[in-house]
Amino acid sequence: MTAIENFDNIYLDLSKESGKCRFAETGFGWKPTAGGETFTLDHSNISNAQWSRASKGYEIKILQRNSGIIQLDGFQQEDYERLSKIFKNWYSTVLESKEHALRGWNWGKAEFSKAEVTFSVQNRPAFEIPYSEIGNTNLAGRNEVAVELSLPQNANDTGTNGNLGGARAKGKKAGAGKDQLVEMRFYIPGVTTRKEAEGEDAGSDVGDEEKNAASLFYETLLEKAEIGETAGDTIATFLDVLHLTPRGRFDIDMYEASFRLRGKTYDYKIQYDAIKKFMVLPKPDDMHCMLCIGLDPPLRQGQTRYPFVVMQFKKDEEVTIDLNLEEAELQSKYKDKLDPHYEEPLHHVVAKIFRGLANKKISSPAKDFLTHRSQYGIKCSIKASEGFLYCLEKAFMFVPKPATYIAYEQTQSITFSRVGGAVSALSTFDITVLMKNGAGSSQFSNINREDLKALETFFKLKGLRVKNEIDEDANMLAAALREQVMEESDEEMVGAKADRGSADEDEESVDEDFQADSESDVAEEFDSDHESSGSASGSDAESGVNDDDGDEDEMDQEDEDEQPKKKKKTG
Repeated sequence: MTAIENFDNIYLDLSKESGKCRFAETGFGWKPTAGGETFTLDHSNISNAQWSRASKGYEIKILQRNSGIIQLDGFQQEDYERLSKIFKNWYSTVLESKEHALRGWNWGKAEFSKAEVTFSVQNRPAFEIPYSEIGNTNLAGRNEVAVELSLPQNANDTGTNGNLGGARAKGKKAGAGKDQLVEMRFYIPGVTTRKEAEGEDAGSDVGDEEKNAASLFYETLLEKAEIGETAGDTIATFLDVLHLTPRGRFDIDMYEASFRLRGKTYDYKIQYDAIKKFMVLPKPDDMHCMLCIGLDPPLRQGQTRYPFVVMQFKKDEEVTIDLNLEEAELQSKYKDKLDPHYEEPLHHVVAKIFRGLANKKISSPAKDFLTHRSQYGIKCSIKASEGFLYCLEKAFMFVPKPATYIAYEQTQSITFSRVGGAVSALSTFDITVLMKNGAGSSQFSNINREDLKALETFFKLKGLRVKNEIDEDANMLAAALREQVMEESDEEMVGAKADRGSADEDEESVDEDFQADSESDVAEEFDSDHESSGSASGSDAESGVNDDDGDEDEMDQEDEDEQPKKKKKTG
């Protein structure tokens, strides 16, 4: 009868639920207490085992011969002797006891082993990162390396149906906790050799050439964690493709299950399963076309997230490419999805290969909407960022930055409005999209006034609630402008009268400032004596203006003779 050793309340690979662990001479197995899939491991696949303190008690870390790591947590301290005999007698393996560094130092030595990278402080491991949990790595600086950890697809993605890398598929361990570590950064100064970096696992053919330590760490991690997809050949490669988000030029390597963006500073490896949306958007300049890929989880670059990757291609750029696939594989896996040879515009080829490998439908702008210039893209802005708004069949899409996707079914209402009352605002308007369930709103500003009717018609065709505040504002603005014009006209008339002096004064009006007793020379012209003499000889005075015989001089002399009398009379 085969001997069996049982242990209860054991957690497999940070699982949320505990289970029962059973050891036998042929290997061991683990089954969740609440029921579920059983995980087993044959004794021939056990390479090494370590005993150490862990979060739920003590754990056994089993290193497999194929470089995978399995963690069994929840043992008691008194179980060590019993488990040590099991591994020695049944699996011919020493259960090595390891103590972790507890000093809390953030400096130490990073070492590469067969299955994980270990950060040691005073020759004791502070923490280990299995290669299977590393999703990406980048050179963040001359002496700095960023290590991104794989994330689960969702909160429930924590099963035991793993691959050859361990009990779970890559990144599933992270789904066990509410808080997840997503990135670590290592500062690695100086120079070193590959043999020193890899330690005992370095091959005999590794040279002693000195190299920048951070660069060597980065290259070694790429190879160990198979981030560069070294296990498989590329199906297609496109060089120096311009990306608007994240900004830069990247080479695109397309593999069977993922694609890789290789830039001068950052590299990204993205699984096709992470692609949720794929759009082809023609740019309004009639020269470029944008390919927009929606990702979940998004790309991470430090604290920045990129939920969309936006590429830009020239429409007239042609390419000829043969896919690196055998005819049999092409017929069995990608029949009616991929062609062995392409000779088309570059953006068509990239879109078709993405569609075939990722098995995603390509979205394009709705045919029911065109701008006043017969384009699909509407030039506008979100806050200070200019871009283009596209009306798709089921959603809005704003590109390139910040790339914004709003589904029509999530939209509560759309308001057309104009910010401010300036005359210049007559040529543009804004769109405010209010989301359902209090999810906030998005505003697209500075849209050409000529696109208003086309947008309003399209939104109503899609069954969206539309409120047009521009007509009300226009009426109020027109009234204000009319009033302003009238006021300006009145001011001009008053100003003209002021310039012409008394020429426009009403003849019947009375000058209240005039005083008959004044001594001014002007007032004497209205004196009664002067008035009578003037009326008696008015015709003579009129003709005397052009008289060459000196009549005008006589009139002047007569006025001078009357002046003393006037003064004497008033005196």
